[in-house]
Amino acid sequence: MIQLNNVTFSLVLTLLAGLSTMIGSLLIFTNKKKDKILVSSLSFATGVMVTVSLTDLIPESINLLIENSKNKIFFLIFIYFIIGTLVAYLVNKLTMKLEENKLYKIGIISMIAIIIHNIPEGMATFIAGNQNTKLGITLAIAIGLHNIPEGISIAIPIYYATGNKLKALFYTFISGISEFLGAILTYLFLRPYISNNLLGCLFSFIAGIMVYISLLELLPTAIDYNNKKRVVVYITIGVILMLINNLLN
Repeated sequence: MIQLNNVTFSLVLTLLAGLSTMIGSLLIFTNKKKDKILVSSLSFATGVMVTVSLTDLIPESINLLIENSKNKIFFLIFIYFIIGTLVAYLVNKLTMKLEENKLYKIGIISMIAIIIHNIPEGMATFIAGNQNTKLGITLAIAIGLHNIPEGISIAIPIYYATGNKLKALFYTFISGISEFLGAILTYLFLRPYISNNLLGCLFSFIAGIMVYISLLELLPTAIDYNNKKRVVVYITIGVILMLINNLLN
């Protein structure tokens, strides 16, 4: 069971990391052309989310599963990654009724995926902040930075699909606050059951969801706007920023 050393600090840290998602939603207040904003934001989010999955979540899964044999580690990562992609596919199928408004559908799928992603992330931030202040702060900053494009991937499609800024902000807030929910659940109920193996499998599962959403939802929609140069530029920016963030942490 996790020993509690600094509950208030850990909860506040997790809340701030989660609400950084709202920063990405501020793009809905820009006056730039709709097509440019959509292509840039969706491409940027694609670059960030794929990079986070492959250079952050998967390596973290390996670290958490390190007590297992090498073959078992890669088997678990592969299986849970595939399960994550299948869950994302099923969510996509369950939202087929939204197909007449592709942007709205992308926003909803992204919100669901990011909620699933943020809850275990909130668990991890709470645990890290509780056990090691420096590690908790470092993790919260890293999570906060990659939560910004996640906010973009929800708010921009929802806003341009509905024209409703309040709805875009609300859906982004729901996804962001789910990180804090993960911390609360850990504090109240989950401490006796959390293990490195569980978190390692969860991070692989999340990586599968993120890669599916990025490559099969966000990227194809960005390409639909016929500005491939901008797509490549903003994917590259997203990848580079997350690689720099990883190096600094």
